[in-house]
Amino acid sequence: MFEIIRRDGLARIGKFTVGDKVVETPALLPVVNPKICTVPPRELHDTFGFNALITNSYIIRNNKDLKETAQAVGLHEMLDFPGVIMTDSGTFQSHMYGEVEVTNEEIVEFQKSIGTDIGTVLDVFTEPDWSYEKTKHSLETTLERTQKACEMKGDMMINGVVQGSVYTDLREYSASAMASMDVDVHPVGGVVPLMEQYRYAELVDVVMASKKGLNPSRPVHLFGAGHPMILALATLMGCDLFDSASYAKFARDDRMMFLDGTFRLQDMQTLDCGCPACRGHTLQDLRKMKPKERTKLIAEHNLYQITQELALVKRYLKEGRLWELAEIRCRSHPALLDGLRRLREWQDLMEIYDPISREGAVFYTGPESRSRPGYLRYMRRLNERYIPETDKAAVFPESSGKPYSRPYAEEFAKARRAGYTPVVMSPWGPVPAELDEMYPLAQSLFPEIADRETTEAIETLAQDFLMSKFKESIEYDQVPDVDGEDVNADLIRAKAVARYQFGIEAADALFRGRIELVTSKKTGKIRNVISDGEHVLSMRAGDGFYTLRMEGAKRIVGAVPAPYMRVKVMADAVPFVSEGRNAFSQFVLECDPDIRPMEEVIVTDPDDRPVATGRAFLTAFEMGSMKKGMAVKVRSGSDDE
Repeated sequence: MFEIIRRDGLARIGKFTVGDKVVETPALLPVVNPKICTVPPRELHDTFGFNALITNSYIIRNNKDLKETAQAVGLHEMLDFPGVIMTDSGTFQSHMYGEVEVTNEEIVEFQKSIGTDIGTVLDVFTEPDWSYEKTKHSLETTLERTQKACEMKGDMMINGVVQGSVYTDLREYSASAMASMDVDVHPVGGVVPLMEQYRYAELVDVVMASKKGLNPSRPVHLFGAGHPMILALATLMGCDLFDSASYAKFARDDRMMFLDGTFRLQDMQTLDCGCPACRGHTLQDLRKMKPKERTKLIAEHNLYQITQELALVKRYLKEGRLWELAEIRCRSHPALLDGLRRLREWQDLMEIYDPISREGAVFYTGPESRSRPGYLRYMRRLNERYIPETDKAAVFPESSGKPYSRPYAEEFAKARRAGYTPVVMSPWGPVPAELDEMYPLAQSLFPEIADRETTEAIETLAQDFLMSKFKESIEYDQVPDVDGEDVNADLIRAKAVARYQFGIEAADALFRGRIELVTSKKTGKIRNVISDGEHVLSMRAGDGFYTLRMEGAKRIVGAVPAPYMRVKVMADAVPFVSEGRNAFSQFVLECDPDIRPMEEVIVTDPDDRPVATGRAFLTAFEMGSMKKGMAVKVRSGSDDE
């Protein structure tokens, strides 16, 4: 059972329950070779905090002593490991050495017999250089074997491995087929050669194509990904589990992992590492150690590098800043930067999962930041939902002060008196003055010295926007000084934000009749919208968006056909949601397919009657797939008003 606890786009903090054990994701499973055990499994658990590991059932089965011990006392006792144990099937051995002497049924049955928590199908490893036809044929074999394993698994969880070489359509097909089967974990396999050859752009295509078809209620395991330099990017793409044999393999070859790569001990000039393994040692100390002692120390160092980076990934994920960390990490190697840049081609998919707003500010780290889905969403909604108050625009340059209505207060008022709509040319693109308090426009930080790519992008976006929305545009310093009353800028802002957030039709329903705006006495900002005496909206100070009141929800339901902005729940859940309790995914019947995380939604009963308002935690696809966990964080129910 998998439950999403926190999220940042596709990235997830998850609660993965395996029997009576729980693993928090994202998590890395160190690979333990049962014949070597460079770092003992009990030490991996007690010292390093790993609650799950992976070992190879094929190696155990082919070793007489290991096989007898595992079947006699069980895998957990044999390895002395109290956490979750996943086993591989021999597929990687087939990739390395050719055919393996075991059938799919035999290896699945053997994994069950030794007490494996999560077993693996004997899938066919699809090599990156295979032809399309060969890959497709082998993929069908993997799917057949997976279906058979599902029928055999019993109480053991099973890995349904997504294959398909570098062909994105085959990856998506494989993922969709696996999603319909009774598998428990979705590993993305066949990717080790891509990582070994630094083909990270292709790795991004493989992972993202797989994510399109996978069931979001199951954790995604990126097989063979365990180097600290890849963890941020892989987590950003929605991978929940990783594994690493490299920590030990590299150690046996005197290679040390760092965030910016792997380095041979003989080539290193300094040991600038403060991890517990390295503390108190110099390069000379390591070089003088006996091989076995040095191997264990380097393996421990490698594990500390992994655990420290994974902890940082989780922190950035919880803070809603994982994009920034991934961008920083991907600049450590040109091939990783290729991967980050390739991610832009998947902007449409990532936008579906990207939250409407986050708690912290957006930090721009370079031109690649424009690949974030927030840019795509902003321009899309601006073009589709923004209606200017006039047909003339006054164009203002970017200001260091935000929101722009503060430093430009007098200039904006002057432009409006003259019949012009103020538009600021920001790094996000054109920003109408009435939208300048919204997330992420006001909650972002850019360098004062702009890069050429951003400058050129702004110019193109501005030209297209001005031509499509206005008949005339002039520079701000050309606006004539016209006497007269100031325009009601608050009312313009209130309507424009509602259209951007809810859509034009819903906004019209909210702003019908006599409108009264309640503003803060301290800041002057809009706080509440009263329409014909009904409190329909409240504006949040943090992100400049609205919270939807029940009266507003009723208006939208009456004006816009279902399923727009709706999350329909079962009748059994209605009494609880009406009292203000959260709506859980297992009780969701239907929802608007365009819902985004953190978006205002209306919870309705099966007859489309509003029972609560709140903010979506999951996308529509996730709500329809998850077996456990919150779907909507309910703010107020119909019983509260």
